[in-house]
Amino acid sequence: MAADPRDPVTEAPLSPPPGGAGSKDRAEDGAKDRAVADGAGTVRAEDADPFVRAVATELPGGTGPVGARPAPEPVLLPDTALPVDAVPRSLVSHGCWYPSVDPGGRHVAFVCDRAGVPQLWAGPVEGDDVHLLDDEPHPVTEVAWSPDGRWIAYTTAPGGGEHTRVLCVRPDGTGRRVLAGGEPGTSAHLGCWTHDGSALAVTVAEAPAHLPPAGAEAGGPGADAVSPAPLPEGWAARDGRATLLTAPSRPPTAALAPGGPPASAEPVPRTLSAYLVAPDGSAAPVLLASERDAASLRVCDVSRDGRLALLRRGPRGRREALVVRLHDLRVTCGVPVADGDPWIGAFAPDARTLWLRSDHAREHAALYAVVLDRRGHRLGLTVAAERDGSGLDLLALDRDGRGAVLSWNVRGVSELEVAALAAAGTAGPPRAVPLPHEVVTRVAVTADPDAPVVALSGSLRRPGVWWLPQGASLRTPWSSRDEDVAPGAHPPVRPVPVRPVARDGLDLGGWYYRAPGRSPAEPAPCVLHLHGGPEEQERPVFEPLYHELLGRGLDVFAPDVRGSSGYGRSFVDADLGRGRFAAIDDVADCAAHAVLEGLADPRRLAVMGHSYGGYLAMASLVWHPDLFRTGVPVCGMSDLTTFFAGTEPWLARSAAHKYGHPDRDRELLHELSPMSRIDALRVPVLAVHGEHDTNVPPGESEQFVRAARERGVEAELLVLRDEGHDFRRADNRRAFRRAAADWIQRHLAG
Repeated sequence: MAADPRDPVTEAPLSPPPGGAGSKDRAEDGAKDRAVADGAGTVRAEDADPFVRAVATELPGGTGPVGARPAPEPVLLPDTALPVDAVPRSLVSHGCWYPSVDPGGRHVAFVCDRAGVPQLWAGPVEGDDVHLLDDEPHPVTEVAWSPDGRWIAYTTAPGGGEHTRVLCVRPDGTGRRVLAGGEPGTSAHLGCWTHDGSALAVTVAEAPAHLPPAGAEAGGPGADAVSPAPLPEGWAARDGRATLLTAPSRPPTAALAPGGPPASAEPVPRTLSAYLVAPDGSAAPVLLASERDAASLRVCDVSRDGRLALLRRGPRGRREALVVRLHDLRVTCGVPVADGDPWIGAFAPDARTLWLRSDHAREHAALYAVVLDRRGHRLGLTVAAERDGSGLDLLALDRDGRGAVLSWNVRGVSELEVAALAAAGTAGPPRAVPLPHEVVTRVAVTADPDAPVVALSGSLRRPGVWWLPQGASLRTPWSSRDEDVAPGAHPPVRPVPVRPVARDGLDLGGWYYRAPGRSPAEPAPCVLHLHGGPEEQERPVFEPLYHELLGRGLDVFAPDVRGSSGYGRSFVDADLGRGRFAAIDDVADCAAHAVLEGLADPRRLAVMGHSYGGYLAMASLVWHPDLFRTGVPVCGMSDLTTFFAGTEPWLARSAAHKYGHPDRDRELLHELSPMSRIDALRVPVLAVHGEHDTNVPPGESEQFVRAARERGVEAELLVLRDEGHDFRRADNRRAFRRAAADWIQRHLAG
């Protein structure tokens, strides 16, 4: 059977292309780099990629690729376990999310913000004896309990920023240590555990070579003695270090001494490296893969016999799953996979079948079975479970690999199923699992395949963790009660789905929230809120910002313009290139829909959004200057050229596919930038940004506000301390909500 033309290399290492003019020309093409095995076993190159890949074939100290260096040694930290009574419960109604269960399935580690910041907790699914396992103020983002039950690994975001680190702790709160990401300039991401629990996969964004190694754990004793070297030309001096995408880089074949300085003052491309790390430091880290100038790299599974690893890599819109043979670190097969949740799949117990969540050659993601031979080569590819018009949102295999929990996205609402998996690559008839709320955000398998633990959210509840044994819906005692979701205020509002139509005939989507107490026939002041991504999707979950606006008598319309997920691959790609102009027009068409339906008052419209939604809010204000009376862009890009110059390198690599290349498409990026039309701005603007945002640097908001003021337009900037691109601290989130609602209410009055 011939390999699919979208497959990466078969039976070949990922390595830099050979030098010479031909390689340089191909690198400048910007097309996808693939080598494909045909039916005869020969290899041909196709669509070269400027983002060079490399998998290390030796551990550091040998002749591995540029930038491949040892993972930081684990650093032991003081124990910080606290009982629940010792923690101030500043939030009457709190959120619990990202559960991971112990081997028995009766205890859960999870993230909770009951003390005002997302932190690591653990407790039983049937009792309220929960404990805080890390009392530091750094927000926790991901959690993974080891299969042997001895360790809980988790990711934190020091200072609320985007540079993260991976730690582990015993379930009783002892033995806490940093595994990766503790050195200046580095960032680390959580991967999978090996099935015996002896090692954890982590991905490390290597510190730039011109920085000295850390002399102590960040924030620990002696940390003040470590000072980064002066930044060379081409580096951005701010919290978090990023390179200009167009800055000169070293030739891909240049060699570095492990841990040594670069051979020149030019910046070295940042490298993502994946390791297996012993949580107790009893063994040296094992390097699995390394990729220069990478957009993403995550280890999703290691086969039970230790022969194969499943990696997810690539930029947005071009993700792929790679099977890597561990004894020689060669890629044996690959399949394109869907964006969204990074945990894309896992191996069957005998590693002869790989289960994947993929939208390969289809509009919506489905469950694929990839049949492998003993050496990891692909023998076949079939769809094991699918739905017409709906995509597979989350996939989790149970502990023995013979069953799966499938969460489907049905126009923004989750539907959950449990299915048996056969060794032949087929799935048995699924059993539906009733849900008490609209959206599943995380699935944690237990020892019983019919008793998963899930994180749920909905329009009438805050995020919580539920146990679903044999179809029952049991809320964990430590999650917020539904009746406490909005204490002392109007009850939460259940939105209604709306289906606007764009001016070019494309069907759009979204949800409309009606302020409590308003007559159905009364046109209301309305706020259009635009989600980020652009590949995110508006879903019916409880959003405190919406609740704040609704409590002020303001309706909220949260649309899905083109580029959003949940409507198929064609819809996601409909905003690429010059299609982004149509996405900007979609915002105006959604506003017109709300007005024509008699819901919104055309004289009292506001627009706001976060991240890409912040960009769209700015763009809407200057492309449609008479439509809105005010706007609140949050962490938005005001100029796509300065955004590319200042963002993190990995994000720039991903964003180039979505927005355009900063060199080849410079003219288009200028045309699409709100700053290029700032003279058209006529209404007041409140911009909001996190001070440690390295995804979209604060300068994007600063230059928009400055330009507005220079033109006599009222404009303010709210900077939230100890926050990055996402606002995680309860006090900052509350300040943001109130400031935004005050601003909009004042400018829509009358």
